[in-house]
Parts: sequence; C-alpha cells; structure tokens
Amino acid sequence: MAEMIFAGFGGQGVMSMGMMLAYAGMLEGKNVSWIPSYGPEMRGGTANCAVVVTSDEIGSPFVTDPDVVVAMNLPSMDKFEPRLKKGGLLIYNSSLIEREGGRDDIEVIGIPANEIASELGNSRVANMVVMGALLAKTGVAKPESVKDALRKVLPAHRHDLLPVNEQAMERGAEYVSKDR
Repeated sequence: MAEMIFAGFGGQGVMSMGMMLAYAGMLEGKNVSWIPSYGPEMRGGTANCAVVVTSDEIGSPFVTDPDVVVAMNLPSMDKFEPRLKKGGLLIYNSSLIEREGGRDDIEVIGIPANEIASELGNSRVANMVVMGALLAKTGVAKPESVKDALRKVLPAHRHDLLPVNEQAMERGAEYVSKDR
C-alpha cells in the first residue's frame, strides 16, 4: 500500500499528479482513492491531494501518516514533512525550496524540477519531472500506466504536449537513478 500526499501552490499540477497516479493504479487493477484539498484561492493558493494506491481494500481514503510526501513549495514541505511515517519518502522541488528535509528518519530527495522542465522548453512540466522521480523511486505504478493516464486526462487539444510530458518523466527518473 502506498499512501501519498502531493502538495504545492495551485497551478503547479499537484492535483493532476495525484489524479494521474490514481488513474494509473486503476489501469493496473489496483484499488485507489484521490481526495483533493484546496486553499481559499485556486491558482496561486495552496493545494494538496491525498492518494492511496493498493492491492488491498482501502479502509479510509484519508491519509494522515503518508508513506510519501511530494512538496512542490516550502509551505507544503513545512506542513507535510512532519506527518511522514518513519522510513517514509520526501520528494521536494529544490528549484523552489532551498532547505533540505529536517528529519533523519526519512529518505529525502531534492529534485530541481523547474530547471529540468525549462531545459525541456516547457516550465509547466515540472510536475511530470517529479512524477518520473516518484515512479522510479517507489514503483507505485508503471511509467507506461501513468503515460496512458495522461493521454486520458489531458484534453485532446493538448495532446501535442504528450511528448514533452513523457520526456519530463524520463528526466525525473534519470535524475533519481544516477549517482548524485
């Protein structure tokens, strides 16, 4: 079972990340839940979602002690890092968060998602860089399943962005796979 929280500012794609991962889990025949939570503003306000992906039955869709936290900005890291289970995984966007994690009982990975996305020519795919890193590190879903989910959730008029999103996932996976 993987219980995860994706968090950041509205507009950073955290809801899309959670939705795609839940969809990918469904495509793989797993039980999933996705619960969004928004701050008072949509774009620019805080946003997070709780995702559960498991082969077991889901007792509760609420995630209080996540196995994984993805933080795209500092307020999200400050809020959710303390809630991580001992031995959990914190992945954060080091492009926007200058401090490293403050706990020594979790695994912490900083990934320069905005820089990598800019290198690919589209700053809006930073979330997919992080998604690739998450998939490579956890194996919670297959990259092919997430790519299939992306094709389903991305509107048809945006399918020209599929290649750059897939490249972003690959770059994120490469980043966590190489020796740093």
